[in-house]
Amino acid sequence: MHQTDSSPAAAGKSLEFLAFRLGREEYGVDIQKVQELRGYDAVTRIANAPEHIKGVVNLRGIIVPIVDMRIKFNLGTPSYDQFTVVIILNIASRVMGMVVDSVSDVITLDADQVRPAPEMGALLDTEYLTGLGTLDDRMLILVDIDKLMSSSDMALINAAAS
Repeated sequence: MHQTDSSPAAAGKSLEFLAFRLGREEYGVDIQKVQELRGYDAVTRIANAPEHIKGVVNLRGIIVPIVDMRIKFNLGTPSYDQFTVVIILNIASRVMGMVVDSVSDVITLDADQVRPAPEMGALLDTEYLTGLGTLDDRMLILVDIDKLMSSSDMALINAAAS
């Protein structure tokens, strides 16, 4: 990546997020966790896996678990079309895929553009959110992908991938 200068403006250190859509909402994930983007291919189902774990794919010899974030976040029945994207993530030396509706762009946010995630009660589990990023008229729900993918309901992925 590029070096940042030591001016006061750079002290706030900007972060880059890959912006993606799930339903009507736009989310962001730390671009440094993203390995590649792929179209949605058929997956090999894993017996007794939770519904949000679609299965696994063989990616150049690596078995990669695929998680459908629309199911994980209870955003209705997913449909798979030419816009459906699998974001291949590299998290704590494990590779996994995340199915999203579409990917838009990479967004750079300064620290002052990120707000803490509001408490939503039982409506939405904010445990996996790092905050809300605001850029002009856009609002990105920033996902703590490390915490999400290491959560207990994802433990099956770890078992399936090992």
